Parts: sequence; structure tokens; C-alpha cells
Amino acid sequence: MARIPLLQRVCSILLLLAVGATALKFEIQAGSGHDAKSRRCIRNFVQKDQLVVVTAISDGYRGDGMQLSMHITDATGNEYGKPRDFAGEQRVVFTSHADAPFDVCFENVLTGSRYVDRPFRSIELDVDIGADAKDWAAIQAAEKLKPVETELRRIEELVAEIVNEMEYLRLREQKLRDTNESTNSRVKWFGFATTFLLIALWVWQIMYLRAYFRSKHLI
Repeated sequence: MARIPLLQRVCSILLLLAVGATALKFEIQAGSGHDAKSRRCIRNFVQKDQLVVVTAISDGYRGDGMQLSMHITDATGNEYGKPRDFAGEQRVVFTSHADAPFDVCFENVLTGSRYVDRPFRSIELDVDIGADAKDWAAIQAAEKLKPVETELRRIEELVAEIVNEMEYLRLREQKLRDTNESTNSRVKWFGFATTFLLIALWVWQIMYLRAYFRSKHLI
């Protein structure tokens, strides 16, 4: 039974790797900057000290009445890039500081400098993490590797990343299991204490009522 979750996790990681290799295309509407329509965020997860390359390709041009900005931050508050008013290709390269999800947020704002017939920007986003983010052509040329050797190196690093991800998930599962067991133990002892308190209160009420009735010579 323990093999099924393990297989599901491996398949999920492989699926994420496959999705990460495909560019995401979408449109973002221009607005005042204070509405939700002019802002869109894409979230991904990265481990600590991993290389990340974020490539965004936008249509339009600077001065077309729209100002497109990109902001990259993670859940712990680290900021990795904030290019403003860009068009065409924009690339941000960084090394993650923590095991945390990070957001690539786009904001498209109308500048009011000219009339915009179609207030939209089309964006093609590509996020490469770990082994996929490396320039393997440059590594092959620098180390004089054969194409097969380069591909084996890339696959080896991908497998190492999957192993690290599995170890991270195992530690998270162990931590959650310990927390769950600790919570169950506390709830159990709280239930015992509540039951004992109710029984003691019940006994005290009976003794009090008997003493009261005797003092009134009712029993």
C-alpha cells in the first residue's frame, strides 16, 4: 500500500517537470493598476539554492499607452527582480534563498499618454528551474563534452533533483505525521480531563443536593 503514494508522487514530479518545460501563454488586460484584471500572478515552487531562469516575452512596444511590469517574490519575502515598463523579451536569473513557492506577477497599467484600441498585452512565460535552467550548450562547449555525455549529465541532474524533492516530501510528511500524532494525544488527554471533570461535578452535585435535602428534612 505504501508504494502507491510513492508512485503518485514520482508521476506528479515528472508531470511538473514536463509542464515546466512548456511556455505558458496568456493575455493581461490593461487597467488603472488598482483592479484585479490588470494583474496576474503565476506560482511555482523551488528548493533552496536552485537556479531559476524566468523568461517573459511580450508583444507591443514601450510607449504604446500601456506599461507592463513584472515582480518576482517568494513566500518568505525575498525579492528576485522587478523590471518595469518592458516589451519584447525580459529575462530574470536568480538563485533561490529558501524552500518556498515564488510568484511571478505581471501588472499592465494604462499610462494615458495615447489612445489604446486594444488594451491587452500577450505574454509568453517560460520558467526553468534547476537542470533545465542551465545553458547546456555552453557547458558542452566549455567542457568539450559529446552530445550524449551532455544529455546524460542533464538527466543525472534531473534525477538528483527528483531524489531531493522526494526527500523533502518525506521530511514534510514525517513532520506532519508527528504534528498529527501530537495533536491526537493532546485531544485524547483533554477528553479524559473533561470527562473526569464532568464526573467530579456530577458527584459533587449529588452530594450537595443530598446534604441540602437532609438539612431541610426532606429525606
